Amino acid sequence: MSSSRIAEHVRNIPRSGIRDFFEIVQSMKEVISLGIGEPDFVTPWHIREAAVYAMEKGKTGYTSNLGTPRLRRAIAKYVEQHFDVEYNPHDEIIVTVGVSEAIDLALRSLLNPGDEVLYNEPCYVSYSPSIQLAGGIPVAVATRAEDEFSLKVSDLGKAVTPKTRILMLNFPTNPTGAVMPLEELRKIAAFAIKHDLIVLTDEIYSELTYDDAPHHSIAALPGMKERTLFLHGFSKAFAMTGWRIGYACGPADIIEAMMKIHQYSIMCASNMVQEAAIEALERGQRSMERMKEEYRLRRNYIVSSLNEAGLRCHLPKGAFYVFPDIRITGLSSKEFSLKLLEEKKVAVVPGTAFGPSGEGYVRCCYATAMDQIKKACTHISDFVRK
Repeated sequence: MSSSRIAEHVRNIPRSGIRDFFEIVQSMKEVISLGIGEPDFVTPWHIREAAVYAMEKGKTGYTSNLGTPRLRRAIAKYVEQHFDVEYNPHDEIIVTVGVSEAIDLALRSLLNPGDEVLYNEPCYVSYSPSIQLAGGIPVAVATRAEDEFSLKVSDLGKAVTPKTRILMLNFPTNPTGAVMPLEELRKIAAFAIKHDLIVLTDEIYSELTYDDAPHHSIAALPGMKERTLFLHGFSKAFAMTGWRIGYACGPADIIEAMMKIHQYSIMCASNMVQEAAIEALERGQRSMERMKEEYRLRRNYIVSSLNEAGLRCHLPKGAFYVFPDIRITGLSSKEFSLKLLEEKKVAVVPGTAFGPSGEGYVRCCYATAMDQIKKACTHISDFVRK
C-alpha cells in the first residue's frame, strides 16, 4: 500500500529509537535488560486496592473532563506541599492519560504552525515528534557531560529566535539523570520572561533525587507561575506506568484550551485509576521512599562498576538512568548497543535514540533488580576489555 496515503507530517516522523531497538531484544532469549525506563516494582498494594474498591463500588462511568474534583484537590495539595506552587483545583488542573497526553495537549493548545520550541537534549524520545505533530519546529539545545548534562542559559541564548514560543524542560532528565542547580534555573526563568516564552516543565522524576540534591520547580520562581505549565504524573515515583495517569497545572486559560482537545479526543482518564491516584498522593509516600532508597543503592553500584570497566560515567542526582561515555571503545552508540546485545545478551539503549547529541553514550536504566544489574555490569566489563 502506498505511503502517500499517510499524512505528510506523520509520514516524516521516525519511529521511536527505543522501541525499534527493543523489537530486536524481544526476539532474543535470556537477555538482561537495562533498557526500558520502567520500575521493576509492582504498584504498592494499597494503591491497587483503591482501584479494586472503586470498581466494587461501581465507579465505572465517566468523570469530569478535567478529572474528579477529589483528585484535583489532592493534586493541588500535593503540588503545594512538594513544589511550593498553589493551583486552584477548579480551573487550573487537568487530569490526563499519562504525562505524554499532557505534553500533547499543551503543545496543540499553544503552537501555531511554524512556532519554535526549545528543549534540552539528550531528551525523552517523544519531545521532537510531539512538537512536529502539533505543527511546531523542534529546536534542540545540547547539554554536555562536563556540565553533568544540566542546561545552560548561554546555550539557550544561541538558539532563541523571534519565532520561539515555548521552552520545554525535563529535570531530572531522561536519559541522563541530570538535575538543574537553582542558580542556573533562576537564569533560565529570567530568560523565559525576557523572551516572553511559555515554559512546559515535565517533572515526572522530581521525587527521585539523591544525595540530598533538592529539586526546584521553575513554576515556583518569581514571575513564572503565570507562564508555566507544570506537568507531572504517577508512573515513575509510584511505580504506576501501566495505569496511564498524569496531570497538568497552569493558567486557567491554557488548562481550558487543553480541556477542549481532551474532551473531544479522550473524554477523561479512567475513573478507577483516578481513585488509585488519590491513594498514591495521600498515602504513597512511605512506599515511594522505600523504592527510592533501592534505586539509590543500585545507582551507586552501576556507576562504580561502569567507571571501573573504563566507561566514564558521572553520578546522576536524579531519575533512574546512567549515561556512560562509550567512545573509548571506538564504537558508535548503536554499534556498541548491538554488539553488547549480540555477544553478551545485555540490552542498553543507544544514546542517539535521545537525539544526535547522545552519540557516544548509551542509556542504562537501573530500575531493575540488583542481581540483574550485577550480572549486566560483569558482562559489560568483559565486553569493554575485549
